[in-house]
Amino acid sequence: MNELTVNELHLDYGTGASANPILKGVSMHLKKGEVVALLGPSGSGKTTLLRAVAGLESPKAGTIEIGARNVFDGAKNFEMPAEQRNLGLVFQSYALWPHKTVFDNVAYGLKLRKMGSSDIAARIKEVLSQLGLGHLGERYPHQLSGGQQQRVAIARALVYNPPVILLDEPLSNLDAKLREEARAFLRELIVRLGLSALMVTHDQGEAMAISDRILLLNNGKIEQQGTPQSMYETPDTLFTAEFMGSNNRLPGKVLQRNGPQVSLQIDGTPMQGVARGSNTGLDVTTMIRVEEVKISATRVDNAIELPLLTCMYLGDRWECLFQGADNLSLRAYSRYKLEAGKYWLQMPADKLWVF
Repeated sequence: MNELTVNELHLDYGTGASANPILKGVSMHLKKGEVVALLGPSGSGKTTLLRAVAGLESPKAGTIEIGARNVFDGAKNFEMPAEQRNLGLVFQSYALWPHKTVFDNVAYGLKLRKMGSSDIAARIKEVLSQLGLGHLGERYPHQLSGGQQQRVAIARALVYNPPVILLDEPLSNLDAKLREEARAFLRELIVRLGLSALMVTHDQGEAMAISDRILLLNNGKIEQQGTPQSMYETPDTLFTAEFMGSNNRLPGKVLQRNGPQVSLQIDGTPMQGVARGSNTGLDVTTMIRVEEVKISATRVDNAIELPLLTCMYLGDRWECLFQGADNLSLRAYSRYKLEAGKYWLQMPADKLWVF
């Protein structure tokens, strides 16, 4: 059985003629022990969907079920209050009480549930230990690092064993280095405790690292969903392909199609690519991931020749920018800094996507 089921959810901001539709018929589910990431650009509806599940926003149509419990039904005009949904919620800002200790912050939800003090102490000791916070129970939030504050917020969400934990951009307040460490910690914690989690993020790397499945939202609808690997390697639409990686986007003109195989012309050079999406016209957009472009000093198959514009050092590699006439530009990675001159940029046919 699904831990969370959302069916044909519609939600507007405003009423009447000024109503602004935010969610336009979103359906999704979350299985027990699964992590689903809601990914998308600003304004796509991902945070609104999370808040609707939590009971912090009121949809106008559709249904939401948590396990076997119906918590929202637009047709029946039924909406369960947020405090009765028994969900764990980690806010982007962490929302810790500044005047309460770590222990009291985590205990707050249990005290509201009238749990006995000895049971509260035992439960908090267990959850703080699970998150590596056992020695920090008497500290206040201002005495903690950003990573420790984040873990306190997670502990508060986990302490009463909710069926689903909701994470609203849980890593966005951390600096880049700590964010990488917290990403690994969060994934390990979710797997170790068998949590069912719904997480909002705008960072595709974060979504791929932590989740089992990604729902990519675009303008209030689900553009595509699937495993991180399938979303990255086999995008169905141009929007998905662009959002899920670092890409080169090139104008192309189709010369011939043979099933998924496409003969096309890029900057006057004949090339071979593979069709994705539903565009069957002559003018197309071609795309290739930056890491798939191979740099050669000599002529090779399925390649175009462009002069080197500049190279940027990234630590483990150089990112090289090539630019030709009509502002046609391509990026590619190199293990060493390239000398000035022209290079052949090879694009494997199965990695050159035609939309």
